[in-house]
Amino acid sequence: MPAVHHKLLLEDALQDSPQTRSLLSVFEEDAGMLTDYTNQLLQSMQRVFGAQSEMGLATEQLSKQLLEYEKKNFALGKGDEEVITTLQSFAKTVGELNSLHSELANQMADSMVFPLIQFREKDLTEISTLKEIFGIATDEHEAAMVKYSRLPKKKENEKLKADLVKEVAYTRRKQHQASLQYYCALNALQYRKRVAMLEPMLGYTQAQISFFKKGIELVSKKMDSFLNSVSKMTQSIQAQLDVEAEAMRVSQRELLSVEDTVYMPDKDAEPVNRTLIQKAGYLNIRNKTGLVTTAWDRLYFFTQGGNLMCQPRGAVAGGMVLDLDNSSVMAVDCEDRRYCFQITSPSGKTSMILQAESKREYEEWICTVNNISRQIYLTDNPEAVAIRLNQSAIQAVTPITSFEKRQEGSPNPDRAKPGGINATSGGSQKTGSAPEPEDLIAPGTPIQFDIMLPASEFLDQNRAGGRRTNPFGETDDDCSSGSDDSLLQQVFAVRFLGSMAVRCGNNQEVIYEAMRQVLAARAIHNIFRTTESHLMITSSSLRLIDPQTQVTRISFQLGEVCQFVAHQENGRLMGFVVESKDWSDGDEEGESSFSAFIFESNTEGEKICYTISLAKDITEAKKDPEALAQLMKNMPLTNDGKFLLLEPEADNTTNGAGQEDLESEA
Repeated sequence: MPAVHHKLLLEDALQDSPQTRSLLSVFEEDAGMLTDYTNQLLQSMQRVFGAQSEMGLATEQLSKQLLEYEKKNFALGKGDEEVITTLQSFAKTVGELNSLHSELANQMADSMVFPLIQFREKDLTEISTLKEIFGIATDEHEAAMVKYSRLPKKKENEKLKADLVKEVAYTRRKQHQASLQYYCALNALQYRKRVAMLEPMLGYTQAQISFFKKGIELVSKKMDSFLNSVSKMTQSIQAQLDVEAEAMRVSQRELLSVEDTVYMPDKDAEPVNRTLIQKAGYLNIRNKTGLVTTAWDRLYFFTQGGNLMCQPRGAVAGGMVLDLDNSSVMAVDCEDRRYCFQITSPSGKTSMILQAESKREYEEWICTVNNISRQIYLTDNPEAVAIRLNQSAIQAVTPITSFEKRQEGSPNPDRAKPGGINATSGGSQKTGSAPEPEDLIAPGTPIQFDIMLPASEFLDQNRAGGRRTNPFGETDDDCSSGSDDSLLQQVFAVRFLGSMAVRCGNNQEVIYEAMRQVLAARAIHNIFRTTESHLMITSSSLRLIDPQTQVTRISFQLGEVCQFVAHQENGRLMGFVVESKDWSDGDEEGESSFSAFIFESNTEGEKICYTISLAKDITEAKKDPEALAQLMKNMPLTNDGKFLLLEPEADNTTNGAGQEDLESEA
């Protein structure tokens, strides 16, 4: 290794010539640059040491995190056992590597960082201190020489001269000693800096070599076979991923190759499925935000059993919104929106308005709710039952040969007996073979699906002096005496389904046939919209009242109602037959004609039939005061003297205590 040729001569220190000072400045500049470089090098080495220390902490945390995989309960299930075992092996290996990293960090601290810090704090700091001492000694020598130079020529003061000579000698000696120490330190620095630059890197390299040797021993001897198996496993997984990715790309191309009508909300190409007992999809629901303001929210609805469920976006599970058993559904007009329908609970107290995004969704939701309300989902084969009921509705317009088949399949053939005329009048119904459908209703008879109030009749009821009907049985002071004398006033919320002319009025089968044909016609022609009305039953008449305007849409005298019955399977359906007379031919008795009216109610149709039967009993009892008194004795009365409506099975009970008051059913 070449020797150092540049050095300060100690013999020149006492003379302190400008040449010596110039060479000294070069050595001082070199020491300053060495100090700056040493600080930068130390920062880099400390950064390497810090990174190695952080590496040890990171590998320790990595080992712990690999062991945590087994304890995680992933949403799609725990990881497979093969992966768990492999990660545990990796965690053990990483833990062993962590010990090597910690040992490497300690070796770096001892053999790399510490020698350089020692060089900076000892040697470079010594140079800086000696430089300051040399500067102070030089300044003191210069000051002593200035004083000595000012001694006068003539008046020499021996004592002053001797003092100044001693001071100059003292400061010169002090400067000489400081310069010698300073020169020696600067000369030695040329050798020490070379050692200081090489020793840390020697320690760093030796520490790394030791780390690699131990790492090779750890990995090569223990992990060759393990790493090979893990490599094969990852390659197998990657191959499976490639196959799955290709399958997903093909599926994606197929799904994107459809026509644009798939993305259009009201371009459904598939026909409406009317046999659904389950349905799911997004609907808009109307919510009240104030007294007169509403808001529509788009939520995900689905049916589960007999319940309508709702699940907001992002929610884990849905919640029940409405029980669909025995509920009713109908199309409605709402806020100038399309495809709106309303679902109403059996009690009529809870209802909601929903909006579908297409006509097909709109019709399928209505059909699904209708099927669920019939409790088809409780049967052993609900899909087959729904298909059979749908086929029955389509074939309902085709006459069948006998009503005996329907009566044999009826689960409760006596269900409608309390409301029939023959239940109160002693059995005028035919007991022989059932009539043919053509004998009941003429083929091709038109069906009226709504009762439109003529404009002239509306004006007559609302002009000055007219009176609106109160649906809850309350009358004004100027009402007619006929209304005051009524001993029964009962209101039911009903929806008019349809009416048609029939050929007879003395058989309940004519009402069943009318129900079949009206419902079948609605299903075939996609007529789901119904209008809710109030059916008021008094002891003298039946009136259908508009709930908004309180105008009587149609009215029948009680004597004109010759037959009434509830449906045997769907208890919310009921109907009655009205007889009218035509005296246009001059016949004194007039020619009789019959019309069947079909309704759907929020309550059991038997209750409506029972109320009509009770009204007829009251009418008959009015003819005989004793019979009326006996009837009033057996039936409880309200405070204003009107009859309380009881359940049909309570007819034979003489004590009215504890029985349900249904006077305000609507």
